[in-house]
Amino acid sequence: MAAYLIAEVEITDAKAYEEYRKIVPATIAQYGGRYLVRGGAVETKEGGWTPSRVVVLEFSSMEQARKWYHSPEYAPALAIRTRAGNSKMILVEGV
Repeated sequence: MAAYLIAEVEITDAKAYEEYRKIVPATIAQYGGRYLVRGGAVETKEGGWTPSRVVVLEFSSMEQARKWYHSPEYAPALAIRTRAGNSKMILVEGV
């Protein structure tokens, strides 16, 4: 079953985040993931949720998503992302 990583990202260091954006796509692709949403306009409809940036990734399975997130290939990018902003993130299975 497919798995989706859904993240709300607040960028606090645009220069560092740009570095992250350059290196992370190759790590996602290496683990069979792909972007479904990468930023873009957000329109709040319910609940008062007003994220400034949303990212949605799709992986073939929850296991594959976990492998990517904990991989040595993603580790350097993760370190940059945590310095460059604040995130809320979940993994969810779905179709």
